[in-house]
Amino acid sequence: MSKFIITGPAELKGEIEVKGAKNAALKIIPASILSTEKITITNLPQIEDVKLSLALLEDLGAKIDYPRPDTVIVDPSGITKTELNPIFANKFRASVMFVAPLLARFGEVKFPHPGGCVIGAGKRDIDIFLDGFATMGVQTDLKEDHYHLKAKGGLKGGEFFFYKNISVTTTEAMIMAAVLAKGKTVLKNCAMEPEIAALAEYLNEQGAKITGAGTPTITIEGVDKISAGDFTVMPDRIETGSFAILAAATRSEILIKNCVPEHIRVLLEIFKHRLDVPFEEGANWLKIKPAKKIMPYNIKTHEYPGFPTDLQSPYTVLMTQAEGSSLIHETIYDRRLLYTDLLSQMGADIIMCDPHRVVVNGPTKLRGRKLTSPDLRAGIALIIAALTAEGRTEIDNIYQIERGYENIAERLNALGADIRKVD
Repeated sequence: MSKFIITGPAELKGEIEVKGAKNAALKIIPASILSTEKITITNLPQIEDVKLSLALLEDLGAKIDYPRPDTVIVDPSGITKTELNPIFANKFRASVMFVAPLLARFGEVKFPHPGGCVIGAGKRDIDIFLDGFATMGVQTDLKEDHYHLKAKGGLKGGEFFFYKNISVTTTEAMIMAAVLAKGKTVLKNCAMEPEIAALAEYLNEQGAKITGAGTPTITIEGVDKISAGDFTVMPDRIETGSFAILAAATRSEILIKNCVPEHIRVLLEIFKHRLDVPFEEGANWLKIKPAKKIMPYNIKTHEYPGFPTDLQSPYTVLMTQAEGSSLIHETIYDRRLLYTDLLSQMGADIIMCDPHRVVVNGPTKLRGRKLTSPDLRAGIALIIAALTAEGRTEIDNIYQIERGYENIAERLNALGADIRKVD
């Protein structure tokens, strides 16, 4: 199994370009199933989850051409299969996004429980997906760990309120299901992430009738068919925030290019008003400058435009370098703070209050250790910690990190990091 060997502390400087958004790419690929026409997708991040998503699409019968490494042309006209191959679907959480477009186009789908990150303990349930589909006339049959969903006579418009949480993936899945459904669908208490608005904008350009995307209430009038066209994947806002936090934690000056600073406004306002981390920004760039002293600040994760749960772990590393105590409150995922034990092994002073809250006391000098990445976002946090720490850090299970960050070692080494990938 591959691992990273990182020597710190790092003195970083230079430019780094943000890649396409993982969470946008993993939705537009299955959305291609909604049409029988060709779609061209550009600015795709070259990460494991995208490769798996494309492989799953090909397994269903789509033809895919690769004119450039970051571009694909998908011809979904040959898709006839409605069962997701567990060889691919078991490996990544976003395989669940194929369910809605298959239901919309064929009225039926079979699939295993989706894989991906196991945050804390146990699998992340898909009950809210199933409840949403049920309002559109879908019947679910569960046998062992496989699901068989069927909509007799096709999907029908309905109304659904996201009662459990404000789910990004379920909001997007329900939009895709409703596009070809008969009648009107109203979704309430929706997620408002920019990736949702981008997906809806593309579908509307192809003939869908979606209003309200990016707000808590989305209305979809079903249409008989939609076309296909060109889709450019937006810059990854989580990668942007991760690089900004990396620069702040290592007291580095880094220019982050091909990004949308507005998408991480909550983090930048905290930098400006609470942490005293200086920065400059433009429409598509962000420059983080070294802070003389990092101040502590409590955060509470929240759905967009609040503080992203996917930046909580990098931010926790940053707080180990702050002058005082800060409370980190994780509200989205249960047990997502368990990775903080790894930071404690590196010398961080972190007190676990309960599964949702930790207190970080800083500043502390981190030391290199042998660690194992538990999931994607904790993995990038460990890289940031290793680049802040004294000495050598080994991080195993880097497959989890490379699922979401393209060529991360090479890109950070170009800034002056010392990261070796060892097989």
